[in-house]
Amino acid sequence: MALYPSLIHDILRNVHYPGNGKNLVDAGMVEDDMRIDGKKVSFSLIFDKPTDPFIKSTVRSAEATIRQALGNEVEIDGNIAVKIRHPRPERPNPLPQVKNIVGVSSGKGGVGKSTVAANLAVSLASLGYKVGLLDADIFGPSIPKMFGVEDAPVYINKVDGRDLIVPVERYGVKLLSIGFLVDRDKPVLWRGGMASNALRQLISDADWGELDYFLIDMPPGTSDIHLTLVQTLPITGVVVVSTPQEVALADARKGIAMFRTEQVDVPVLGIVENMAWFTPAPHPDEKYYIFGEGGAERLAAELHTPLLAQIPLVADICTKSDGGTPVSLVGEGEAPYPETAAFRRLAENVVAAVDRRNIELPPTQKVEVH
Repeated sequence: MALYPSLIHDILRNVHYPGNGKNLVDAGMVEDDMRIDGKKVSFSLIFDKPTDPFIKSTVRSAEATIRQALGNEVEIDGNIAVKIRHPRPERPNPLPQVKNIVGVSSGKGGVGKSTVAANLAVSLASLGYKVGLLDADIFGPSIPKMFGVEDAPVYINKVDGRDLIVPVERYGVKLLSIGFLVDRDKPVLWRGGMASNALRQLISDADWGELDYFLIDMPPGTSDIHLTLVQTLPITGVVVVSTPQEVALADARKGIAMFRTEQVDVPVLGIVENMAWFTPAPHPDEKYYIFGEGGAERLAAELHTPLLAQIPLVADICTKSDGGTPVSLVGEGEAPYPETAAFRRLAENVVAAVDRRNIELPPTQKVEVH
């Protein structure tokens, strides 16, 4: 059978893109670069953004549909490339000495987002990385207490003629929080604009220096604070924290949807399932699924997002956080507790996810999907 472009186009009309239900041809997703060399067919599919969760499944569906229609008459495996229609615009970076900016977010409060952010920061520092942590939860800052620095004074340094806030350093992590600048016993009664301006100051008017990872403990939910962050910083990606029960997962799903909107467009590095099970201290091998079993794992699979870690519910996490010593701190020669090891795995998986993100080709270039 002779192969020709219109035949391949007719076959691709049977492949529908899950994002809008249209077939690939009518959706304008088949690039005008089709080449046919004997049995070998190659062409490109066009997507709107490099973080589209349906890229791999759409490419595989196109390959399978062509192979089913033409059988041995065609060689298609690995010959479909991906192009990005609208490259993500470069945002100005007020932190040019920072290599990676990672947000830690949650769809709702009470799921342990700040605990995860604090222990992720300490774990990354223990792996030898230079780490900064910004407490962006303007109305409920908790990082100062978790690091035992609630009464730390804040100093100003003059750098290149500018007065910059000096972050507090603790456990190898540079820290800034609105909690350092307001009365901790009084509520922060600010409108959204005031909160956003304060946040910009903590980012741009601080002497963060050189960092491998700049973590942002975001406020829970979806708000104008999130928009301020993504408009101010070129965020590498976000980690979404949830507990296993359905009410938390529903809000986590909304949070992930927010980051994937065209307005925000920030890659989701993966999901962390906090309080995945209860483990009593005398019996570290026992697991009791008091909030349900594997909910975040199922959500990760549903949304084509990695499950970065499952953190057990252990009393030590709470008591150590309240005492200002994150549970991820392990002294030399000490055997790590299960929860400490879980946070270490989280840090390693975040590093791997960021590395995968950073080795992606620029979105204007063609990339192969395998």
